[in-house]
Amino acid sequence: MEVKVLGALEASVNGASIVPTADKPRQLLALLALSANQVLPASQLMEELWGEELPRSAMTTLQTYILRIRRSIDDALDTKAVRGPKEILATRNGGYLMDALPGSVDALEYERFAAAGRRAFERGEDDTAVRLLRQGLALWRGPALVDTCAGRLLEIEATRLEESRLGDLERRIEAELRLGLHADLTIELTTLIARYPLHEALHAQCMVALYRAGRPARALSAYAALRRNLATELGIDPSLRLQSLHCAILGGDPVLDRHDTTCRRVLDLFACRGTTGART
Repeated sequence: MEVKVLGALEASVNGASIVPTADKPRQLLALLALSANQVLPASQLMEELWGEELPRSAMTTLQTYILRIRRSIDDALDTKAVRGPKEILATRNGGYLMDALPGSVDALEYERFAAAGRRAFERGEDDTAVRLLRQGLALWRGPALVDTCAGRLLEIEATRLEESRLGDLERRIEAELRLGLHADLTIELTTLIARYPLHEALHAQCMVALYRAGRPARALSAYAALRRNLATELGIDPSLRLQSLHCAILGGDPVLDRHDTTCRRVLDLFACRGTTGART
């Protein structure tokens, strides 16, 4: 059995789709997959499907949805399968558990690669960090659960995954900047800041990459766009760290060319100097 939630929901057994067509069974399958190998109490599953106002038939309906998913699994299983549908989607202590084999749920695989990539990043092993983070990020096919209705629990999980994805994307770019790959990053970063017009960290990385690639005017334009967007959407200015980076680009600060220094460290250095006289 394979389940993919990093994009549109996909689930298959032996290549045959078992994705329910109805909204609530899809929600149920998605939540069980995201919590694979953990017991989810029936109360949590019912809360996801119906919120706090549970219908009288909630427990019976939940059991019906579980039965339908099991039937779909059974229909797709090979006759020689070692595990049956009740082993794959098991009943445990007043709840249910999806017993997923390693590599069968894309979100769990992403988190495995990402955790290893983060450790490598913190150790300064940039080549390894880039490789692992790229492998994890490559599993994404779009926003998490993009075609699945979400209750409170799924919304929390989708938000957590998206925040994790952005954080790992920043780490991967940091490592590549440290490896001197700024010229290769400029197109990706200009696309990212257009997609995330209020995201300061990505703008800072874009400004550094463009400056190192010999395009300081474009780096200043990226800052100007961020400043406009923050003022229009939130009524605020860029952070003092971004203002300091802006001043450093205007002054051609040699620290910006130190590829062995992460973008975060560059911002910290400028912040320590203060922003007196910053031209924002």
